[in-house]
Amino acid sequence: MLAEWLDQGLEGRPPSRAEGRVSGGRFRLSAPGVLELVPDDPAPEARACVLSVGVHGNETAPMELLGEVLARLEAGQLCLGAPLLVILGNPEAIRRGERYVATNLNRLFRRDLEEAGDEPDRARVLMAAVDAFYARHAGLSRLHYDLHTAIRESRYPRFVVEPFAEAPTPPEQWRWLAAAGIQAVLHQHRHSWTFSHYAKHYHGAAAFTLELGRALPFGHNDLAPLAPMGRLLQALVEGREPATAAPGTLAFFRAEHELLRHSEAFRLCFPDDTPNFSEFPPGTRLAEDAVAGETRVGETPLSVVFPNAEVEIGARAALLVVPSPPPD
Repeated sequence: MLAEWLDQGLEGRPPSRAEGRVSGGRFRLSAPGVLELVPDDPAPEARACVLSVGVHGNETAPMELLGEVLARLEAGQLCLGAPLLVILGNPEAIRRGERYVATNLNRLFRRDLEEAGDEPDRARVLMAAVDAFYARHAGLSRLHYDLHTAIRESRYPRFVVEPFAEAPTPPEQWRWLAAAGIQAVLHQHRHSWTFSHYAKHYHGAAAFTLELGRALPFGHNDLAPLAPMGRLLQALVEGREPATAAPGTLAFFRAEHELLRHSEAFRLCFPDDTPNFSEFPPGTRLAEDAVAGETRVGETPLSVVFPNAEVEIGARAALLVVPSPPPD
């Protein structure tokens, strides 16, 4: 049923059952693309976990990875030990194989959202689902992993973005992520209104946007490099303490600037296939914009992450980042 739920969400079919049993607990479909799993007896190490995929519809590897975890739970190979909220972010974009339909869903997660349209409405549904889930499990530590893939190659194919918020990240997260095959961490420098930021900013959750390789069509993903991440997700499902590794294996960066697109006449001044975390020396021209003029690297070298000249006007066309010391 759980793997079927994922398939039905991708195909736009209604589920055959809205609730039922799994090993160690029960499931409930609370909204389209929203699956809640509740254990009979939460394990001592259980956290209230939100696991989301498909916020961008063309990022398929996390959907396949999460589908494998749900299939193992349904087959009785895992026993539910923690409450989980599993979210298929943008089903219509997934069905179309596109990043989004009308606007980028992953910039809409704020409580004062006033925009109208399918994706703003979807953001409201997902925010309400997260609010209700954390309220139902108020006694547990909160966690949100929003699983993505990047649109280009990267010096670090598997990295996480730590949203900006007042709540500090628990130190064990760095050990978990290191053991799960994550290679780099990017600390955000300002509010970004992404889905993971919502959980951290409004609920104090340990939350990350996880970039797990390159965005490819269904059936073209090599999930072997994601096996350690799969084991982390399985541990969270069962309420076990995940495997750990020394966080010294992680490269840490912090965002210095956001490069915004201000006009139709905008271009990035480096090749489209430039990998994430490519470094540019002082004086390098990075972008030209009819309104904002040109952007050049100042006295400190900058690396570029998430460059995309085709974003909507007013949206971020790239993050400019610098190395950062690891957390204490």
